[in-house]
Amino acid sequence: MTVSKTTRTILFCALVLGLVVIYFPLLVVLLNSVNADTTFGWPPSSFTLEWWSRAVTNEGALSALWTSVRAGLAATGIALVLGTMAAFALQRYRFFGRDSVSLLIILPIALPGIVTGIALNNAFRTVLGIDLGMFTVIVAHATFCIVVVFNNVVARLRRMGGNLEEASMDLGANGLTTFRLVTFPMLRSALLAGGLLAFALSFDEIIVTTFTLGTGMETLPIWILNNLFRPNQAPVVNVVAAVLILVSTVPVYLAQRLSGGDTASGGRL
Repeated sequence: MTVSKTTRTILFCALVLGLVVIYFPLLVVLLNSVNADTTFGWPPSSFTLEWWSRAVTNEGALSALWTSVRAGLAATGIALVLGTMAAFALQRYRFFGRDSVSLLIILPIALPGIVTGIALNNAFRTVLGIDLGMFTVIVAHATFCIVVVFNNVVARLRRMGGNLEEASMDLGANGLTTFRLVTFPMLRSALLAGGLLAFALSFDEIIVTTFTLGTGMETLPIWILNNLFRPNQAPVVNVVAAVLILVSTVPVYLAQRLSGGDTASGGRL
C-alpha cells in the first residue's frame, strides 16, 4: 500500500505525541528521584543521590518490596501451573462448553479491578471465613495472572500444532517423554514470557490488593500511595516509583523479546 508523504508525516507526529504523553510523566518521576529540591521545582536546579541512599535504608519501603516480591512470585507460580493446564485442556481437547470455559478464564483481567477486589473480599471474609493476609493476596493476584500465562501458552500451542508430538509418539516415545523432549522445549520461552508478564502485573497491582491485603501489611504500590502526600517522604517515594518503572519495564521487555524470537524459531520448525 502506498502512503503519501503528508499521511506519513501526520502519522509520525501522532506517534511522537502519543509517546510524549505516555513517557514524559515517567521521565519527570525519574528526574525528581535525583532532584535536590524537596519541593520538586522545575526545571531541577541541582541533582543529588541522597534520596536514593535514604530509600535503600527505609524499612517501610524494604518491607513493602519484600511483600510485593513474595506475592508476585507465588502468584506467578500458581498462574504458570493452572494457566498451562487450562491452555492444554482448551486447545488440545474438544468438549461441550469449551468456549464458555475459555471466556470464564479470560474474564478476570477484563473486569474492573474494584469489582474483582470487592468480590474477592466478600468471598474470603463472608463466605469462606478466611482472614485477609498474604494468602488472600496471592490468590487474588493469581486470578488475573493466570490469564496472561493462559494466553501465551494457547498462542504457542496453536502455532506448534501437533505434528511433532505425533511423530515422537509414532517413534515409540510415551506421553511423558514426548512432553519432556518435544513439547516443553517448544513451550519453554512462552512460559517464561508469560511468567515475566504475570510477575510484572502482580508487582504493580494496587486496586485488588487494597481489598485483599491484611491489616498492617503493605505492598510497594500501596506504600507509595500511603506516603505520596507526606512531605518528608515525597523524595523517597519518587525513588521507589523510579525503581518500579525499571522493575516493570525489564520483564515486559524480556517477554517481548522472547515472543519475537519464538515467532522466528517457530517458522523454522
